[in-house]
Amino acid sequence: MMNIWAKMMTALRGGVNEAGEAIVDSQALRILDQEVRDASEELQKSKDSLTEIMARQKLAEEKCSTLKKQIEEHEGYAIKALEKGDETLAHEVAQKIADLENQLTQEQESGTGYAASAKQLRTAIKQTEGNLKRLKQQVDTVKATENVQRAQAAVAERHSGSNSKMRTAMDSLEQIKEKQALRAAQMTAASEVAEENSDSSLQTKLEEAGIAPHGNSADDILERIKNKKS
Repeated sequence: MMNIWAKMMTALRGGVNEAGEAIVDSQALRILDQEVRDASEELQKSKDSLTEIMARQKLAEEKCSTLKKQIEEHEGYAIKALEKGDETLAHEVAQKIADLENQLTQEQESGTGYAASAKQLRTAIKQTEGNLKRLKQQVDTVKATENVQRAQAAVAERHSGSNSKMRTAMDSLEQIKEKQALRAAQMTAASEVAEENSDSSLQTKLEEAGIAPHGNSADDILERIKNKKS
């Protein structure tokens, strides 16, 4: 019993799978179009990400430039503080310079990371654009081929239908000819029967009138007429 149920479930799954494959096959072009659109959307998202990374890289570079100017400015302050003999102030300025340099290092590292990411993303986008372009070309080719094949199938179906209708017409024509031949034969037979009936009726009348003896044929009567004349 369990074995039967297992086989039934397997058959059911097989039927569902076949139905799914049939749907996929019938909607293949629509699915392909949607997949191309999805790929295009993903490509656009990658471009948006690249734009954001490039913006962050630019901000990091601008911040690095600002930090460099601040460092240069504070180095001048430190020198002036030392010239005035204010070592405490010079030490505070030196600490500020160290903080600015740490910030500069971080921003430079960030800028370098952004630049590397942007470079990798540009390469990926370029490859994706090329692949998507080729894919769209192939899709156009597939669609054109599909349209041609559909047209050919329609022509073949119409031709097949025309042949079928032609065969039906020929069969009808033969039936009409057969009926006409049968009707003509019936008319001929009826004419012959009518002629035979006419001759028989005349012979009967002659016999009843006592002109022609009973049982004599038309040939006998003609022979007697010839004998009388002679």
